[in-house]
Amino acid sequence: MTTNVITELLNATRLNGLTATRGGRLIGAVSTLGAQSNAYVSSLVELTDAGAVPLTRGEASASSPTITDDGHVLFVSKRIGEDGSEARDGSVWSLPLRGEARQLASRPGGFGALRAAGRIVVAELAVHSQAATEKEHADLSKKRSEAKVSAALHSGFPTRYWDSDLGPTRSVLAVSTLPTDLDAATERPAPKPDSDDEPVPQLLEFTYARMPYGRLTDWTLAEDGTFALATMQISVPSKLMAVQVWRIDLRGGEPSLLIDADPDGVDEAEAGPISPDGTRAVIGRFTNWTARQSLSARLQLLNLTTGDVSELWPEHDFWAAPVWLDDATIAAVSDDTGRGSVWIGGLNDAQPRRLAGGPAQKRAFTGLAVQGDRLVAVASAVDVAPHPVAIDPVTGAVTDLPNPAHALDAPGELREITATAEDGTTVRAWLRVPSGEGPHPLVVFAHGGPWGSWNAWTYRWNPNPFVAAGYAVLLPDPAISTGYGQHMIDRGQQQLGGVPFTDIMALTDAAIARDDIDCDRTALAGGSYGGYMANWVAGHTATRFRCIVTHASLWNTESMGSTTDNDGWDEPMRVQNEQYSPHRFVEDIQVPMLVIHGDRDYRVPIAQGQQLWYDLLSRSATPRDADGLTQHRYLYFHDEGHWILGRGNAQVWYETLLGFLDTHVRSGVSERPATLG
Repeated sequence: MTTNVITELLNATRLNGLTATRGGRLIGAVSTLGAQSNAYVSSLVELTDAGAVPLTRGEASASSPTITDDGHVLFVSKRIGEDGSEARDGSVWSLPLRGEARQLASRPGGFGALRAAGRIVVAELAVHSQAATEKEHADLSKKRSEAKVSAALHSGFPTRYWDSDLGPTRSVLAVSTLPTDLDAATERPAPKPDSDDEPVPQLLEFTYARMPYGRLTDWTLAEDGTFALATMQISVPSKLMAVQVWRIDLRGGEPSLLIDADPDGVDEAEAGPISPDGTRAVIGRFTNWTARQSLSARLQLLNLTTGDVSELWPEHDFWAAPVWLDDATIAAVSDDTGRGSVWIGGLNDAQPRRLAGGPAQKRAFTGLAVQGDRLVAVASAVDVAPHPVAIDPVTGAVTDLPNPAHALDAPGELREITATAEDGTTVRAWLRVPSGEGPHPLVVFAHGGPWGSWNAWTYRWNPNPFVAAGYAVLLPDPAISTGYGQHMIDRGQQQLGGVPFTDIMALTDAAIARDDIDCDRTALAGGSYGGYMANWVAGHTATRFRCIVTHASLWNTESMGSTTDNDGWDEPMRVQNEQYSPHRFVEDIQVPMLVIHGDRDYRVPIAQGQQLWYDLLSRSATPRDADGLTQHRYLYFHDEGHWILGRGNAQVWYETLLGFLDTHVRSGVSERPATLG
């Protein structure tokens, strides 16, 4: 039964996002299992009120869709060659309203994000650091490849990011103009490295925009295609990863600095969406977490003509992701008390009004976009898989659209519980309970972030397999959770193992007080910051839980600060390290722990998992028995990062975690998955 639920979950077609235009087309990006059922393939579908129509097919994934004014869908794909293998680099393809896809451009290194506006196409390209043109990029890339050099020489931070090694290229924005009649246009040679090979014919020729110094981290495009706003990361004396916001002239002019980096490294700005008329932009403004203050976020309006900055919705106490409905109206989505909300308001409003969502329902919303005269988004809940919805911007009515993904059944029942924290704050959690009277064993999931909320569907920490196996799953939102206002962040930001820990324990106590929960058979699990919390719980609850599962977890918060790809961790944790680093309490760990880590995790480096494993076997209260055997286990993935994304690896992740719970919570015997060797 449980294996079937895991297989159903991991084999399901998934909705990954929506791309919409004011002209009315709506494209969904979905992923399905490929022909060999061991990897996922991304494809595009068009969503209409009548149904979902596939646009791409085959074993080559399609990504970065964008829609031109005349209705063509442009996307990036690695075509399949005659030998049946994928091309190494992705090319740009065009799909007309009717007919087959046509290749428009190819290059060494492929294409990143792709966006169209009018007849302008802008692509984010990885370019050889010494190249000024695509021809130079091709020549220099070929020289590096033939020399079999893999090294990168860095002069800044970070050198790697999440699960990717940075360098030796830099990211630039490149511009091309679409032919007036794209379908009838003739091809022209592509820039090729010096060789005797014939140039590959293509339709689009990209020219680099003039870019400022720094690492491009994000960008937004004006609707007329004349300029973009770019967030550039630089270093300043007080901060390794400071940011600036630049206006990038896509017609060949020089870039202009709009918002400079804060010399104190405290405030950050991020380029957001540009108004339809191109005169204003929404800016995300962040106050960084330091030893003296919590992370906070708000929205601002930047006048692109005068440079003036003003607060947007200054009385709105939620972290929101905005879009322009029109030149005078902004809509946004945010977390909201374990759910999500859609907001709408004018530019001068003190705060927006809730258009849809909120505490009266259970769905959360992401990827808000404007399609014609309505809003569209991806909706989900902790027991409802992502699906597309339309939202009326006047009434707030939410309408389900044809769903190109699988709507999976959620076993058991969804309930909500609350508890009173030590400081008197009411905290809440979702509780997934199996069918039947119980009492059921309980596993508590601590969420990551720490800025996050259990308010939406996830394929990685999905409760379905656990509920199907007979476990109740508690999904607590403790201090530092989003969707509860800044006060909830402030309660725990400066004591990572303090108030968030006692909040989780209060909610656990509320759960086990129920008649349908077995208070003697409990476990706790978490990943990333949730893994930190799992490690902290292991050292502070003796045998309260029968076992602990910790994934991609922070163990030594001091060494973490200088080895992670995130410069925002070290300074604020210097005050907390002595009191709140889990590794200092390893000798108090009594219960079995399952440690899970991926070697390509650069956010929480593999050294954290390795030190935790070493300390468990050498210094915990129950390291090894008389025969040198241990009750602890270490599930290691050499080719995964912070998240376990491979189809086969994800199956092993669920099977191993559930087997560990069965062994220690239910005193059963679990079989080692044969695929583990």
